[in-house]
Amino acid sequence: MEEHVYKIVEIVGTSETSSDDAVKNALAKASKSIHNMRWFNVTETRGSIQDGGIQHWQVTIKLGFTMK
Repeated sequence: MEEHVYKIVEIVGTSETSSDDAVKNALAKASKSIHNMRWFNVTETRGSIQDGGIQHWQVTIKLGFTMK
């Protein structure tokens, strides 16, 4: 079995639609500059409210990737 070393970064994704879309947006953007992404962990979910409804979602994730 090959041994790996992982690095973890923390990023925040946003969406006007849903918390799931906020995660997807974060991963899509990160994949443009971070290679070998392996896992993520949602550490915080929050949002802003306007006129009694959800205006914007913000999701903080820890993103793990293997180092070469």
